[in-house]
Amino acid sequence: MVLDGPGQPLVSRMVPVPELLPDQVLVRVSACGVCRTDLHILDGELSKPKLLLIMGHEIVGTVVRVGTDASHLPTGTRVGIPWLAWTDQSCRFCRRGQENLCEHARFTGYDVDGGYAEYVAAHAAYCFPLPGQHADAETAPLLCAGLIGYRTWRLAGPHVERLGIYGFGAAGHLIAQVAIQQGQQVYAFTRAGDVEGQAFARELGARWAGGSDERPPEALDAALIFAPVGGLVVAALEATARGGTVVCGGIHMSDVPTFPYRLLWEERVVRSVANLTRGDGEDFLRLVSALRIRTSVRRFEPEAANEALASLRRGEITGAAVLDWGPASR
Repeated sequence: MVLDGPGQPLVSRMVPVPELLPDQVLVRVSACGVCRTDLHILDGELSKPKLLLIMGHEIVGTVVRVGTDASHLPTGTRVGIPWLAWTDQSCRFCRRGQENLCEHARFTGYDVDGGYAEYVAAHAAYCFPLPGQHADAETAPLLCAGLIGYRTWRLAGPHVERLGIYGFGAAGHLIAQVAIQQGQQVYAFTRAGDVEGQAFARELGARWAGGSDERPPEALDAALIFAPVGGLVVAALEATARGGTVVCGGIHMSDVPTFPYRLLWEERVVRSVANLTRGDGEDFLRLVSALRIRTSVRRFEPEAANEALASLRRGEITGAAVLDWGPASR
């Protein structure tokens, strides 16, 4: 499925199977998650994608061909391909262990073609070998919603007992389970009136669930924001106790309204998350393998990618949307 330009629907088109660089592998895609970042690309809010573009950066598949310098991922290896596609390892950020901030980074499904296709080429060093305890369609959302959710959660800091999650979609429902199984109390915020989403959050173990226009019954130690709504920063600050942290987990957000300094005072912190490191991915996948994580997915045929994106935009997805290439991924 190909994007010709911002604002245009994706088009089903035959394209050549990718050629490999020496450090790359060719992966036969079995499942690819549909992420809100894809909507930001489609809408032109992320303004510099390569065009023509195959989107998709929550990819699960099997290695079918190996470059000359990528022998550590042999044919037949089940792998996950995330948003971070490549870094230069020489800029000042990479040198100090912040490859997520690399000045020349390339991103899957944005700078390089992604997983809304049968085959994708990826730099082997940026692929994650995957264990087999989850089906491919259930694993795909872990590759972005899970990874970015994990980094967002980790940057909330230690000593968090009461955790607010604003936006209970793909990332929210995954990291809520991680937090609960790590002993934290989760307070879930959905769109106002989303009774189904609030019931889903309580089903997964949330202590409280309500609309984003409501105040939780207790002050929060930290709040994670996954919905791309700048006004939620102010709402989260109002709900957060002294010394608390508000972490914005999205790649794009509407403007944050002005707010009084008293909401920031008492050593509250507002920060953002940008991308991920490979270390984040390794740590998260190791943690998930030790927990009981339920990934709620709605499957779509690959040719229905436009329908999947539209459903995500309308807030109709409980959990995550996934493009599914067939029985092998179920």
